[in-house]
Amino acid sequence: MNNSTKLGFVGLGIMGSPMAGHLINAGYTVYIHTRSKVPADLAASSAIQCHTSKEVAENADIIFMMLPDTPDVQKVLFGENGIAAGLTKGKIVVDMSSISPIDTKEYAKKVNALGCEYLDAPVSGGEVGAKNATLSIMVGGNEVAFNQVKPIFELMGKNINLVGANGDGQTAKVANQIIVALNIEAVGEALLFASKAGADPAKVRQALMGGFAGSKILEVHGERMINRTFNPGFRIELHQKDLNLALNSARALGVSLPNTATAQELFNACAAHGGKAWDHSAMVKALENMANFEIGQNSGEK
Repeated sequence: MNNSTKLGFVGLGIMGSPMAGHLINAGYTVYIHTRSKVPADLAASSAIQCHTSKEVAENADIIFMMLPDTPDVQKVLFGENGIAAGLTKGKIVVDMSSISPIDTKEYAKKVNALGCEYLDAPVSGGEVGAKNATLSIMVGGNEVAFNQVKPIFELMGKNINLVGANGDGQTAKVANQIIVALNIEAVGEALLFASKAGADPAKVRQALMGGFAGSKILEVHGERMINRTFNPGFRIELHQKDLNLALNSARALGVSLPNTATAQELFNACAAHGGKAWDHSAMVKALENMANFEIGQNSGEK
């Protein structure tokens, strides 16, 4: 992929803004559009601001989207002045949002019918991964298109995999979010238990880090739970959205996901206490409410 390829980026929120920034910094011509105000650093960059998603698609060879939810992607793709209206044969649309695998397959068919390729490429790694260009990127779609876009993915992430056909990238992301949610719940229970039993949760966490229970969640979110740093990160409301995708898809498939449902109810409890915008590590607050005890509460008693 050479820098003469023109890129488009629609959706410049917490994740999209730094991701688009990496493409701009790599020397690409990047056409951008977002429904809110363009972040100051991008506005001051070489990026070309467009009035509509259609305008982005008209000018770019490869168009990236990073949007909150399935209805947002549908609107940006197929709504008035949407991406589809600006496509011409041979272009590639890349959706890096986390949305419904089922709807993704339908969107891909519609874009393919216009003579264009479609890749679903959701990411894991959160705001930190977006800023540091260390995202894991799970891709569904045509292998030729994947190979064409891969050098650009490498500007945004480190662990990049073609999982399968359209929709399979989104399926992998849903699976990722199941694992993350259940790990947060497990770490929250463990540290709450240890703290209520009188142990120093920070020292327990450190001891567990080197054993079979060690995980990225224990490392990063365990520390958040102990230090009470629940600024996002990755907001609870977004993880709720992802678990809704998991539970709705599982229902359609006839699969039971009992612990995923439990994790969702804990997120729901946090949201009921005003925590939709807390980091998802704050799931532990729902557990603490049930125990009437906060991690670290005993730490000053020794």
